[in-house]
Amino acid sequence: MSFVVRPLRASASLGYSLPMTMPAIDIDKLTTDQRLRLLEQLWESLRKTPDALPLTAPQREELDRRLDELDQGDVATIPWEEVKRQLHGRQQ
Repeated sequence: MSFVVRPLRASASLGYSLPMTMPAIDIDKLTTDQRLRLLEQLWESLRKTPDALPLTAPQREELDRRLDELDQGDVATIPWEEVKRQLHGRQQ
């Protein structure tokens, strides 16, 4: 199953709104696997335009702190494929 992700339109009151032509997705009816795939598609679409989501000063400071820890070897990392495998294992 593949989901079509369309760009959001700016809204003065809420920040963003879905275009009227986009069909609604009843998330509660999606399986966990479908939700994860939708989340991956959404994240990938955001990753393509990082400047569209500016960070606040506290977010930038936290990101810098975490990157410094990573650069210094102070944290253990888990490959993304392993994280996905563990998440999919929890579903069963």
